[in-house]
Amino acid sequence: MSLLYADKLNRHGRDMAKKTSIIDGSDLILELKDSPLEQSVEKEWLLTNSRAAFSSGTLAGCNTRRYHALLIGSKNPPACRIKALANCHETIVHAGQEYSFSCFEFDKAFHPQGYQYLRRFRKDVGVHWDYMLPCARVARSLYLLTDSDCIALVYTFSEVTEELDFSVRPLTAMRDFHALQNASGNLYSLWNDQEISIQSNSDMDSKLTLYCETMRFEQQPQWWNRFFYRQEQRRGQDCFEDLWSPGVFRCRVDKPGRIVLWAGFSESSEFQPALERLDADIVIDSLKLRQKELLKNSSPTEPVQQQLFLASGQFLVERTISDHPTPTVIAGYPWFVDWGRDTFISLEGLCLCTGRYGVAAGVLQTFARAVSEGMIPNRFDDYGQAAHYNSVDASLWFVHAAFTYLRHTGDSQTFSVKLLPAVKWITDSYRRGTRFDIHADKDGLISAGSAKTQLTWMDAKCNDVVFTPRYGKTVEINALWYNALRNLELYYQNKSVEQTDFYHTAAEEVLKNFAPLFWNEKAGCLYDCILPDETEDASVRPNQIFAVSLPYSPLSQPQQAKIVKMVQQHLLTPFGLRTLSPTEGRYIPRYEGGPFERDAAYHQGTVWPWLIGPFVEAYLRVHEFSQEAKVQCRLFLEPLLNHLTNDGCIGSISEIFDGDPPQKPKGCFAQAWSVAEVLRAWTLIHKK
Repeated sequence: MSLLYADKLNRHGRDMAKKTSIIDGSDLILELKDSPLEQSVEKEWLLTNSRAAFSSGTLAGCNTRRYHALLIGSKNPPACRIKALANCHETIVHAGQEYSFSCFEFDKAFHPQGYQYLRRFRKDVGVHWDYMLPCARVARSLYLLTDSDCIALVYTFSEVTEELDFSVRPLTAMRDFHALQNASGNLYSLWNDQEISIQSNSDMDSKLTLYCETMRFEQQPQWWNRFFYRQEQRRGQDCFEDLWSPGVFRCRVDKPGRIVLWAGFSESSEFQPALERLDADIVIDSLKLRQKELLKNSSPTEPVQQQLFLASGQFLVERTISDHPTPTVIAGYPWFVDWGRDTFISLEGLCLCTGRYGVAAGVLQTFARAVSEGMIPNRFDDYGQAAHYNSVDASLWFVHAAFTYLRHTGDSQTFSVKLLPAVKWITDSYRRGTRFDIHADKDGLISAGSAKTQLTWMDAKCNDVVFTPRYGKTVEINALWYNALRNLELYYQNKSVEQTDFYHTAAEEVLKNFAPLFWNEKAGCLYDCILPDETEDASVRPNQIFAVSLPYSPLSQPQQAKIVKMVQQHLLTPFGLRTLSPTEGRYIPRYEGGPFERDAAYHQGTVWPWLIGPFVEAYLRVHEFSQEAKVQCRLFLEPLLNHLTNDGCIGSISEIFDGDPPQKPKGCFAQAWSVAEVLRAWTLIHKK
């Protein structure tokens, strides 16, 4: 272990002693008694459902991103998402004194400052805030329904000794979730005493309905201007938004009790009070059943494993193809949809380590049906248009995931009938040639792309600038290619002598040429890329770790050990692997600034948690899965497990971290492959 990393790990261990979170079974609890604003405005929460609708925000209740909202629905699951109900302004009036437990940030000011009453945040099947006001204790709970774009906002009053006036003012956006609303937006409403329906003239298909049986609605339309989103400012984006409120729900509270405000999308253009038929207790029970299903293969004595199982379930959603719902994987919240590369890197952790074999089969078939010219989609479109096929690795990760599924489940029927045709189409196309000049060269290795393309996972590009030009022969692509050929060779043993010999010969050719081409004897590691003009890219990057971590390695044991040592010394951090060694001149220590600056840093030193999975597997392999190696790997994983329960988005793992300390979480606050690879690494470490 490098001295630099050891020092970071020791300091992180000391920091962990200051944790505020408690894992109580499948619940996460954070006490917020001291400096609640400092603790709660930077930490986030997330609820998702099977349609890729979601709710998100901060522990303080204050929205700090354009993507924070009590309800973001999906018009064409999992795409075409609409930010509907942004937040609510909740107020209690008692003895002539007004108290608000809401929290909004405007330019350089928080108002109201409801965080001062916040005592505890809890996440289970919903999210819960406990407020202690001078006149009452209020628990505010939010639940997102599993199969519809609808929320229940539940207020539970206790310790009420005198009559209170309680009001809730909904604040709405009704816009594409990537955009921002302003006071020129044309929103209108229809209402009665208990229900309000809100619509935008620019989107007649999206209608938000709010309903409360125990409160009366009063029309008081207002624009609230200049909400400030600090996270957008940090990302160099527009950071102010105007929100529209149609009016106020009001009631009197004179004893302990519960009030439920429903908000949901109505697919019909007619005014339909369907929300009045919902029952909060039934909704909560159904969410508990869903959670029980997510946890059924976890150990009740392993709370960290339970949290990883629950986190992994948030990314499993459905996509409708030809009017048929089919499973898929959201790459990350709040802004990604389903990406092929992310899906198949994540599949083992999300579905196979958790025993969700049926979901795994469904996800594989979703993408198998979308193969085109021997390529898996790089991603499906945000707005339901044609899929995008601009990657070289997504298809090879699909092949890897398909064989991993077969090994885990023994389901040869699904594999041979549903998946093998796609697997062979991919490998045949890569060998003969397909889009983006992807082809097997005369040495049997895969070459792809040009100086203007970005086909691997290091794909950052802005204003036609490709920040990590990786074309020609890249190291992880050929490690995946070698594994694809070996897997096919093994599959055809005892089935077809001809096919076995064919794939054996192809794999042997790759084996013969891989190390002579990629091995950098001077550095004791692998070149990252060999350009078409045979220029060698000697940058120390994490891509070489796959030549060790994948089931079949084209390297000798001493070479594998040297790679793991090099990666550990130069790239390993408490939160994953850096994308470039700090010794390189192009290293960028922080992921910050506007889009160009962030894209420039994305793969030039920024830390990616998902890479801890292949690193842990490679480390265990070269140390023969010894008990000492497993103990060491537990230390490698511990900071990310603390992050899961205590930092960033509570109950999930961020997309990226800064390369240099203090390594703050950045990018998506909940990323599928981050969770999946941490879970897979945890499983490898604890496997008997």
